[in-house]
Amino acid sequence: MLQESHRAQDRGLVVTKTAEQRRLDAQQEYNAFLADCPTRDLLMTISEKWYGLVLNAIADGASRFSEIGRTVAGVSQKMLTQTLRRMERDGIVVRTVTPSVPVRVDYTLTPLGESLRPVMAAIKAWSESNIEDVRAARTHYDDRPAA
Repeated sequence: MLQESHRAQDRGLVVTKTAEQRRLDAQQEYNAFLADCPTRDLLMTISEKWYGLVLNAIADGASRFSEIGRTVAGVSQKMLTQTLRRMERDGIVVRTVTPSVPVRVDYTLTPLGESLRPVMAAIKAWSESNIEDVRAARTHYDDRPAA
């Protein structure tokens, strides 16, 4: 059936799928709830503590390592380096080295990083807008009598 489908497509014919084929295709789609799905790994990565903060820190344009470190208070050099390397590997940032004395290294968002920017900016804004409600809920939870 699969070979026939490919031959029909090669001839420019439209091939319809059976209900069973559509179910099998749906099972093949990415689903981060599944343990072995690669999207779960990506979701866990972008949810890490420093990832979103660093992305937001460089969202307005090229930034040097030291600028990012000053913007993201509390991040160690080691964690900032690891985070930027992970973001570069993921295609979220590009690292540009300018030969000079001293060497200048800038980090900027790629188009893929730009597509993630509004999501991370929204999470940051939501956190800043709702922290008092969350603090109150935590206090209420912590102060309730033990069951």
